[in-house]
Amino acid sequence: RAWHPLMTLIDRTRTLDYIKTFLAQYQQGGMLPVWELSANETECMIGYHAIPVIVDAWMNGIREFDGRLALEAMRHSAESRERFGLGAYIDGGRLTLDDEHESVSKTLEYAYDDWCIAQFAQAIGQPEIQKQYMLRSQSWKNLFDPVTGFIRPVKNGGWMQPFDPYEVNNNFTEANAWQYTFFVPQDIPGLMSRLGGKEGFAAKLDALFSADTKTTGRDQADISGLIGQYAHGNEPSHNMTYLYDYAGQP
Repeated sequence: RAWHPLMTLIDRTRTLDYIKTFLAQYQQGGMLPVWELSANETECMIGYHAIPVIVDAWMNGIREFDGRLALEAMRHSAESRERFGLGAYIDGGRLTLDDEHESVSKTLEYAYDDWCIAQFAQAIGQPEIQKQYMLRSQSWKNLFDPVTGFIRPVKNGGWMQPFDPYEVNNNFTEANAWQYTFFVPQDIPGLMSRLGGKEGFAAKLDALFSADTKTTGRDQADISGLIGQYAHGNEPSHNMTYLYDYAGQP
């Protein structure tokens, strides 16, 4: 998440090679890569995060690849309904505990990737596809609870009870509700408005960083480097310190 944006700036030739490899993998293997190890697809991570790598490169002027093929590959990843709850996500605008494990994290990561597809579609002149995926990118709202101020799991059509934002469980990927509530990078203004505007948003961030460092539920070694419930050692938290900028409190 942090390394590829750097590479688009300091090693454009290699970045282009990565993307050409991704597209060759789609053409020859049927899917953009998810999480490879030793040249083998493990699919051990969530989302379809080859997509933001491609889109970020395009937006930074690295465009010596077939944009139409890239959009086709992106949409194939996003429309493979039989994979990891995507069918339920597409039909219901969210994943619930009844649909898929790690339902909250998958909904949020899919929604971010869908926003990336929308930006790419707009950039190459496909407005209808852009509208479709912008709508999907708003799926995070269907898991936001305005009463607690957290993004949280749904079960049997209602909020899963009891709810503990510190709890690490099978509804999240290496995280809890504290850590995933702030993972809406595609719509910070929308999240901010639901948390009480700039002041409420900053207060929620303050609460995150000053919360008890103990988690409940299962033990998860990936959740490390805790400052409050901010986990410096794992991906879902990497955007959080920067969010103060959006609230006007850098």
